[in-house]
Amino acid sequence: MLTRLLHMHTGALCNRHSQLTWFMNSPQYKRLVSLCTTCEPDQRMELVHMAILKYFQYVMLSHCWGEDEPSLCDIGGHRIYDMSTREGFKKLQAFCLVAFERDFLWAWSDTCCIDKDSSAELQEAIGSMFVWYRRSSLTIVYLSDVPDTGLFESSEWFRCGWTLQELLAPQTILFYTQSWSLYKNLTSSNHKTDKVVLEELERASAIESRFLTDFSPGMDDAHSRLQWASLRHTMRPEDMAYSLFGIFNLHLPILYGESAEKVLGRLLGEIISQFGDVSVLDWVGEPSPFHSCFPAHIISY
Repeated sequence: MLTRLLHMHTGALCNRHSQLTWFMNSPQYKRLVSLCTTCEPDQRMELVHMAILKYFQYVMLSHCWGEDEPSLCDIGGHRIYDMSTREGFKKLQAFCLVAFERDFLWAWSDTCCIDKDSSAELQEAIGSMFVWYRRSSLTIVYLSDVPDTGLFESSEWFRCGWTLQELLAPQTILFYTQSWSLYKNLTSSNHKTDKVVLEELERASAIESRFLTDFSPGMDDAHSRLQWASLRHTMRPEDMAYSLFGIFNLHLPILYGESAEKVLGRLLGEIISQFGDVSVLDWVGEPSPFHSCFPAHIISY
């Protein structure tokens, strides 16, 4: 279970305890209890596991941050549907309505579902982000700078560092324009399986379709993964390397305050020490003060 989820029927932000309370008061829980009383003991765990997975199917939001994004403190104790109409709140409200209309009970957004004042929770979130997106039933990508008749190739979303894993991890993804209309009004249930969108995705991201549709986190093709990231940027320089931890399936300490050069050096050093892939030493540009064999910036790839 995720630490927090937005409940689509009420618009409330629910922690794990609240999520379990909703489940235990649901018709699905009553059916589960009834089934467990009549089934064989060795079937119970599987029944419980499947029931929980089905009940807690969730939608993830992928977007570029703007102004007035609602935080955990802003949302706590309130219904998102009743809150401010400032831009960041309107975006979250529209996302929740789309999720609700698609018959999902739960949704997640990085703006308000993480306590960013807790270093332990932030560490867990960054380390788990790829898995959370991979396990989502749907990831909704909001392209705030793409009009209904526009092409998404020019969107800033394809230049944001964090959205790289949000593109690669989900198995099911839908793109929405700035008016919250489906991209090109395509009715596909998954834009990753839509040939028209997939061809545009290849051009916009400079990533081959085989990686877009079937990506495995790890250190294979390390140099290619660094090249994908070299086209992107983050608001905090050190986040550029942190945003790649999930893509490389690495679990390293998150140390905000360290230099961007140092955390990139830690990432590259881990790739070499764990996988022996020296292709990451093939770069052009300014050397890092952390280690002269490494680049100072990801753009060098």
